[in-house]
Amino acid sequence: MLLGKVIGTLTPCIIYPGLEGVPMLLVQPLDKNMKAEGGVIVAADSTRMAAPQELIYYEGGREAALALEKWFVPVDHTIIGIVDDVHHLDLE
Repeated sequence: MLLGKVIGTLTPCIIYPGLEGVPMLLVQPLDKNMKAEGGVIVAADSTRMAAPQELIYYEGGREAALALEKWFVPVDHTIIGIVDDVHHLDLE
């Protein structure tokens, strides 16, 4: 699972069959120190509850497509859940 922060929403003009009613959100990937890592991605929201400024965890690739109600729809990333809190232990 990967950590990210929702930074916006996306409204598609054409919706692929099987993705009707699934929100598309803009997500900034984060590293283990909660710093931005890489470019912004578009993720389907399987929870249908994530909102801007929330921490989320997501999957990419084949697992992203399997997380939705209709399997094997053309998505690269899917939000799996909303993060309540993060505790980072420095073991060095």
